[in-house]
Amino acid sequence: MAKVTSKDGTSIGYETVGQGPLVVFVLGATQYRGVDQSTPRLAQMLAESFTALLYDRRGRGESGNTEPFAVAREVEDIAALIEANGGKASLVGFSSGAVLAIEATAALGDRVERVIAYEPPINPAEPLEAARAELEAMEALKARGDGEAAMVRFMSTVGMPPEQLEGFKASPAWPAFTAVGTTIAHDLRAVFEGRETGMPSRWRSATQPALIVNGDRSYPFMAESADAIAEALPDGRRVTLAGEDHGPRPEALAPIIRDFLS
Repeated sequence: MAKVTSKDGTSIGYETVGQGPLVVFVLGATQYRGVDQSTPRLAQMLAESFTALLYDRRGRGESGNTEPFAVAREVEDIAALIEANGGKASLVGFSSGAVLAIEATAALGDRVERVIAYEPPINPAEPLEAARAELEAMEALKARGDGEAAMVRFMSTVGMPPEQLEGFKASPAWPAFTAVGTTIAHDLRAVFEGRETGMPSRWRSATQPALIVNGDRSYPFMAESADAIAEALPDGRRVTLAGEDHGPRPEALAPIIRDFLS
């Protein structure tokens, strides 16, 4: 494991796999190297063509969490990772991490070459006040340091059935997820700001080729969200993966990444 120091002094843990042009993977809510099984498989599939960089977003795993939080601090984390590994990279983001990847693409200029965003969860139909209320509720749980309550609330909000949630809470994996529960507020902040101020004004600076991807078995609003975001970006492109949901199989995503970034 390697580490870089972000602009505000926060230590960010990461690792690299493979060889070739650098690709930084930006994970979504609850995900980090301690629990993520999918992205390492994806990285291995791409290892002959790319150097895949897997990192823990701030507040998770081997990374620190200097307060106060701001989306700009996470962009600085990505900038530090790129600077320490050659100075240029493409980004691949998932869910709320896809929103963060677009933010970084807009902010970092030619340090980012291309970006792939899988299902950035900006729901155009959701009332802004409802999104604000959910963000405020999650930030209140973070202020109390209640990662378990934050995780329960999040899983319920995204539609996990009560009986499945109870099984999750009883599983050996639960403590590793509740350990990062308060960082869900970071994801909701990124999504809320993307909805409130990012489309299309700030993101017009993301002139790099951008591929917005959704799965046809995911939440109904994801296709509309992907269409709107692709339209908001200067060089936004679209693809839909047949048979995939919000957690795409590496086997389905690897060819898309390889083709778009090559």
